[in-house]
Amino acid sequence: MSDNLPQRSILSVSELNNETKRLLESSFPLVWVEGEVSNLTNARSGHLYFTLKDRDASVQAAMFRNRNMHLDFTPTEGMQVLIRAKVTLYEPRGNFQLIAEHMEEAGAGALQRAFETLKKRLAEEGLFEPEHKQPLPQLPRCIGVVTSPTGAAIKDILTVLKRRFPSISVILYPVQVQGDAAAQQIANAIRTANLRQECDVLIVGRGGGSMEDLWAFNEEVVARAIHASELPIVSAVGHEIDFTISDFVADYRAPTPSAAAESLSPDQLEYQQRLQTLAQRLSSNMQQSLNRDAKRLEHLQKRLRHPGQRLQELAQRLDELEARLQQAQGRIQQQRALRLQHLQHRLEQNNPLLLIGRQRIKLDESQHRLMAAIHYAQEHHKQRLAGLLRALDAVSPLAVLRRGYAIVHRNEDGKIVSKNTQTQVGDRIDIRLHQGRLSCTVDETLNK
Repeated sequence: MSDNLPQRSILSVSELNNETKRLLESSFPLVWVEGEVSNLTNARSGHLYFTLKDRDASVQAAMFRNRNMHLDFTPTEGMQVLIRAKVTLYEPRGNFQLIAEHMEEAGAGALQRAFETLKKRLAEEGLFEPEHKQPLPQLPRCIGVVTSPTGAAIKDILTVLKRRFPSISVILYPVQVQGDAAAQQIANAIRTANLRQECDVLIVGRGGGSMEDLWAFNEEVVARAIHASELPIVSAVGHEIDFTISDFVADYRAPTPSAAAESLSPDQLEYQQRLQTLAQRLSSNMQQSLNRDAKRLEHLQKRLRHPGQRLQELAQRLDELEARLQQAQGRIQQQRALRLQHLQHRLEQNNPLLLIGRQRIKLDESQHRLMAAIHYAQEHHKQRLAGLLRALDAVSPLAVLRRGYAIVHRNEDGKIVSKNTQTQVGDRIDIRLHQGRLSCTVDETLNK
């Protein structure tokens, strides 16, 4: 009976786990899983072990050191993350688990991370620097608005402009302000406004919302378009507490769209008061100018006289000038006569013949003094030369030789011999006398 039973296939636990692991890994390639981190353990080896859970389920997960060392954030308990993982089986315990190869923050945390990363990169490139900021026009002729045509932002802007300065024109460049296509539409609208040059300044913004709702204004394409704009741009995104990348790149950041309209539009009541003040000042200045001209005209009228009277005064003035001219000519002639006499007297005193005679006397005297000085100098130098000759003869070696002394030289090198130790028996020596020389041989050297 036992021979008819079907043959059973018996597997060991290890074989079962191996087969299960193979089936899991072959059936599930890399998968993306989102969940909340719990039971986080950071092992000394550098590996991370944690549980990934949501409201209804949980799964064990691990991320080895060679993968988590590249994370640009630190996972913490309760953090919502998104991982790319391999589905496998931990054989020692037979537990189903995920091996994470990549991890990033999910939801609002991921958006905030992306926001900070882009903000840092653009700041390093210099897009936020003050030197790139353009001044806003004091009284714009036309304001362009890049926003949704149905949103609250355009309504708020128009309401403020109507109240403050209704003569300012407004051109709307309609765009989506949230969604996948919003960022590119906003950037294109900014470029279009710059090409058309229809307005003096742009307001780029929208009303409030969540970070996801405002995300189009955190896109790099919008930041680049704002930075490249030749038109000044006011960023007005969300509420006062909301900050976007557009706020940092724009030339001016307004906390709300209404505040943007306020910043670009002067108060018409203030302008009316200012115009009234200027009109009063202009009227006052004109009245003062008319009064000055009237007084000047009155003064000129008083000075205006009959031409005949003026001719008589000029004729009298001419007579006076003629008399003064004659007097001046007489004084000049008298001065010239006196100067001529003075020059004649100086000429007589400086007669060349008299000067030559005086110079000749001086020359004779100088020649006499020169001859006397030459004779004195010759005698002085003769006496000095004789004294030097006597002194030279006193120290001359020839004078010593005349007194019976001699100079001894060694023949082999010509050196003077002053001690007997400088020669040896048999050396040839030369003895110079006052008259003539002696050539000798040393027969003996004595110390006496």
